[in-house]
Amino acid sequence: MADKQTVPVQELTKSGRKKPVSTAHGSITMIAMAILIVTSIVSLRGLPSEAKFGVQSIFYYIFAAVVFLLPFSLVCAELASTYTRSGGLYRWVSEAFGPRWGWTAMYLEWQTIVIWFPTVLMFGAASLAFIFWPESFDEKLASNKIYTLVIALVMYWAATFNSFRGTRSANRLSTLGGLFGTIIPAGILFVAGIVYVCAGKQIALTEMPFLPDFSHLSTIVLAASIFLFYGGMEIQAVHVNDMRNPARDFPRAVFVAIVAIVVIYALGTLIIGVVIPSENIDLLQSLLVAYHSLFSSFNLSWLGNIMAVLIMFGVIGQISALVNGPSTGLMAVAQSGYLPMSLQKTNPNGVNKRILYIEGVFVTVLTLVLLVLPTVESAYQIMSQMATIIYLVMVVMIYGAFIRLRRTQPDKKRGFRVPGGKAGEWIVCGLGIAGALAALLLSFLPPSQIDTGSPAVYIGILIAGVALFIALPLWVYSKRKPSWRNPEAHFYPFDWQIEGRKPWEASKWPAGYEPTEEEVEAAESDAIARHATLPHQ
Repeated sequence: MADKQTVPVQELTKSGRKKPVSTAHGSITMIAMAILIVTSIVSLRGLPSEAKFGVQSIFYYIFAAVVFLLPFSLVCAELASTYTRSGGLYRWVSEAFGPRWGWTAMYLEWQTIVIWFPTVLMFGAASLAFIFWPESFDEKLASNKIYTLVIALVMYWAATFNSFRGTRSANRLSTLGGLFGTIIPAGILFVAGIVYVCAGKQIALTEMPFLPDFSHLSTIVLAASIFLFYGGMEIQAVHVNDMRNPARDFPRAVFVAIVAIVVIYALGTLIIGVVIPSENIDLLQSLLVAYHSLFSSFNLSWLGNIMAVLIMFGVIGQISALVNGPSTGLMAVAQSGYLPMSLQKTNPNGVNKRILYIEGVFVTVLTLVLLVLPTVESAYQIMSQMATIIYLVMVVMIYGAFIRLRRTQPDKKRGFRVPGGKAGEWIVCGLGIAGALAALLLSFLPPSQIDTGSPAVYIGILIAGVALFIALPLWVYSKRKPSWRNPEAHFYPFDWQIEGRKPWEASKWPAGYEPTEEEVEAAESDAIARHATLPHQ
């Protein structure tokens, strides 16, 4: 999962109501959309976990693209082009199942990034260690749990306190970090790897069958993390509304993007496997070790330390954006009455310090898992697996919303439809849900390639963490009060509120009908008269 933020974009209408805005219709071409998808998904940090599979990693990348990235992209595109008002996945799920589950889905997306945060911090600590000489010292330092814990927490809280000053500098740093910490290092990795192979250097990649052995599930657990690598289409799909002919161009853009993503991930993964034997691959260190090994083969080992500096800069940029970014979308929804007013206040720079402190407590506690697992690598992996599980729960909710809304609002105008009619709907949803559930369940198992200590402790942490994080938004929703609704927040009502029906009931409007501003205001007034606050009831 690359650096992603969920921020509903709105403008005021003449009546004072807010509505979503976007770039001009037709401003995004098919190629531009493909590039947008690729740049929002590709990240180098996860390559070592798949490099343990050697050439089998190609199968996993293709498999996850077919059963996850492709169907999920199409489903999100239809939902985004149909429900164009602000809210994103919160609106999609709420339209289908009501605000309780819309709020839960939105919260789970935020929680996914919070859980995923410690993995970025651990990788940042490893990157910092590899800036020094010699490599044996670097590897030993990066494997030290106390060092990793201290550096991770120092980086996080420094970024948090810096974010109190506002997001402008953080966004600029994130952009530069993406260029110098991901794009340039990726290009160098590919070029160096190809030169290494063409020069006839020693190849560490061992022969193995292309198809994995599915009879031993613990050996393929690491592959489930690819689903998280491919995450984020629920955010990017909103841009489908800016394409001139989305019905024709969006599927093409997705196909081009999938090919590019699979090639980039597969090539980067194989390059790591070429220079590092599978049994020696470490999930945090091997990307940095790969650079050092590639350059050392040409007597340029010092360039490996330069690459560590670039990657560390990329991590700093990513952390700067991640600290404040995820909470922005959550707060935009929470203003509709899902969190107390005391947690909705911002400082003069527009930053919600209290939410960032709560986020910091989550991150700190999760990072402390380093102390109860045998290695830094195992702590890194369990956080990745927990984030994958939470994210896939949200994904299944979105698939469910798509199926429900096809039933309750079959005639609603859709800017883009999943191709293939009814058969296409069932194929796409069946494939996507089956793939998500398989990866979700697989993620509860400890991987056989990593020393995770007691399986009972490892699985227990996963189960307890997932149960807690899913229960939290439901508990908060049950405690909500009318006074929590921000009077300054104007959220466009759901279709079922406008029509005066329950979310699960079929639409009462004729095909393609768009309610007027007067009808919306009347529906809002009726809801308030019934002692309900919008958008939740």
